[in-house]
Amino acid sequence: MEMEDETEKINIGTESLPNSETTDERAPFSSWPHKCTSYVLALRPWSFSASLTPVALGSALAYRSQGTLDLGLLVGSAVTVLAVHGAGNLVNTYYDFSKGIDHKKSDDRTLVDQILEPQDVVRFGVFLYTLGCISAACLYCFSTLKLEHLALIYFGGLSSSFLYTGGIGFKYVALGDVVILITFGPLAVMFAYALQVGYLSISPLLYAVPLALSTEAILHSNNTRDMESDRQAGIVTLAILIGPTLSYVLYNSLLFLPYLIFCVLATRYTVSMALPLLTLPMAFSLERQFRSQSFLKIPQRTAKLNLLLGLFYVFGILLAPPGSLPKL
Repeated sequence: MEMEDETEKINIGTESLPNSETTDERAPFSSWPHKCTSYVLALRPWSFSASLTPVALGSALAYRSQGTLDLGLLVGSAVTVLAVHGAGNLVNTYYDFSKGIDHKKSDDRTLVDQILEPQDVVRFGVFLYTLGCISAACLYCFSTLKLEHLALIYFGGLSSSFLYTGGIGFKYVALGDVVILITFGPLAVMFAYALQVGYLSISPLLYAVPLALSTEAILHSNNTRDMESDRQAGIVTLAILIGPTLSYVLYNSLLFLPYLIFCVLATRYTVSMALPLLTLPMAFSLERQFRSQSFLKIPQRTAKLNLLLGLFYVFGILLAPPGSLPKL
């Protein structure tokens, strides 16, 4: 009986195995969805609010000041900024891995877990930078903005996205916060605004401040979470320089200063600027999480707040009565 039982087990196990030829035929097709998913995840799509909301804000400001909005330029602006942002994320992935910063417990394990190969990340990054350049060239054809002005803003953003970790590597010498504060705030807002109106203006830079502070909070929460691993890897971030206590103070400042600005705008100019205040409960929840040093998913949650804050900000501008906003 025992021999018969063992024979039955072997037969059953053999029958359950797929034909080797079938496996070889199916593998290439089944790997494609997995490969595509890997490429999408490598882009860190949760961070795209940092580039989409400035584009929406700049376009809303242009609409409020000019009374018209070109949807083609809006979509083109979004594609261009997203392409550069995604490429910058891939550059960050590549250099963090090559410098030994990413590890098994890192948030980004694209290369650590061999989800993609380094050459895959490089090729995808080159493709996205190329897509961004083609999109920017198309925008020039349909916008009245001068070529030198468009090139100045676009290549300024492209250079920042690369030099954040590539080349000079601003991230590794405690200057990454400055780069992000400028690129994903004033620069992106001005880019979208200038394409719509056809000229450069200072006013979008002022309106970009609340959004830039909120975007910087995403990066700072990420750097605070990775403080120990970054220190061990030999790099320097602002969070490391100021320590845990001041990092908590800075995070709160980045989190709540935009609400102070919105309160001033709502009381002095138009009540529609109070719309972003609806996200205050989320901000207090993030403050409590940061204070308890429970950093799991806090950059993603801060990015979600950034997206909602930005959307309410945009709606507030669109709903503002004509002439009620300062310097527009």
